[in-house]
Amino acid sequence: MTDSARWKATVYVGGLASLVTTANIHDAFIPFGEIADVSLPKNDAPNATDPHRGFAYVEFEDPEDAKEAIDNMDQSEFFGRILKVSAAKPPKSAEEGLGSKTAVWKQEGWLAQNAVGEEDRLAASGTDQVPQDDRPDDPMQGLEGLDVAGPKPA
Repeated sequence: MTDSARWKATVYVGGLASLVTTANIHDAFIPFGEIADVSLPKNDAPNATDPHRGFAYVEFEDPEDAKEAIDNMDQSEFFGRILKVSAAKPPKSAEEGLGSKTAVWKQEGWLAQNAVGEEDRLAASGTDQVPQDDRPDDPMQGLEGLDVAGPKPA
């Protein structure tokens, strides 16, 4: 299964109580279809007392099963807590986007989306001619001979 197909068959389950285990999640979601994997991310904080971060990912074999699980389990009660069940979003790449350590204009995705050449601008404006220099005259032009600042002596 490709990565995009895997993410379409994966659901996010949020609002889990700290007592919940992967076996509990598996048992709760198995009525909706074959489950490929249950992931319950551990809390990495050094002073954390909870065994997990309060959410899980359930990957189904079939994307239709994932949709059925979302329809039936969202806003349901599980271990005394209300669950938030939705389609999982693919993780953002650390190499792209605003959170990366690479300048956006050096990223391929940004460049492909925002790069516009002079020919493209001309085609978009509908003119076939090269535009004339539209800049206003230089306000500093003609001041080369002045070597003293201030008004001219009379």
